[in-house]
Amino acid sequence: MKQVNDFRKMKLNGDKIVMLTAYDYPSAKQAEGSEVDVILVGDSLGMVVLGYDSTLPVTTEDMIHHSKAVRRGASNTFTVVDMPFMSYHLSVRDTLITGAKIIQETGAQAVKLEGADGVLEHIKALTSAGVPVCAHLGLTPQSVATLGGYKVQGKDAQAARKLIEDAKKCEEAGAFMLVLECVPMQLAREITKALEIPVIGIGAGIDVDGQVLVYHDVITYGVSRVPKFVKQYGNVDEVATKGISAYVSEVKSGQFPAVSNSFTMKEEELMGLYGGKQ
Repeated sequence: MKQVNDFRKMKLNGDKIVMLTAYDYPSAKQAEGSEVDVILVGDSLGMVVLGYDSTLPVTTEDMIHHSKAVRRGASNTFTVVDMPFMSYHLSVRDTLITGAKIIQETGAQAVKLEGADGVLEHIKALTSAGVPVCAHLGLTPQSVATLGGYKVQGKDAQAARKLIEDAKKCEEAGAFMLVLECVPMQLAREITKALEIPVIGIGAGIDVDGQVLVYHDVITYGVSRVPKFVKQYGNVDEVATKGISAYVSEVKSGQFPAVSNSFTMKEEELMGLYGGKQ
């Protein structure tokens, strides 16, 4: 398993970091088998696997439940867990309690916090207490209501300068990694050059230190549409729908189950059901 210092070395050496968002045992097992560098248990599980229309309803208990399953499936892969909405905004004390609970109960290696304003002291407190923190800037889904929707961030010079400043502040507060979501590729390049910690992009172009995508988006599993920044590498929905439809058809027609799918008993035992008579 890679450690925090390994990711900084990868940045220095120009080795791209691969992060994949996964939410359960089978997806985590596949991620580890494919040798991803980092698994992110994102609060996007609220929309992807729980059916909510945003990340806001996701609770700390939800994150712990799914993260424990991920760790069982990928015990040898560095795992980052999102701290959900309002779990790190009330007080530093509450943040420390929640962060410790997530790390202790899941066995994950780090947590992720969105934003900079009002969050920096929480990043600093967690890292000082021994909890590695991955920061998240740009499009921050927990703040989508105040951002005015799922829009590209940092498109003008003023907003871009703010993002660069915030990224530096997150690094100074102790973050070991930064996820940068939905920003112009030119800005992502400048932020990556300005930081010593690795920058993981999602909709941030190629000139970052690594990439993250959601498992379900990568393989087209249970998703009706994907953002522009996603590339789909397979179509599980197509295969699954075809297989389930064939199952329905064979049950309806009496083709399934066949004898090969059934259990049998010896003839003399069958006779015994009726006291030797049939």
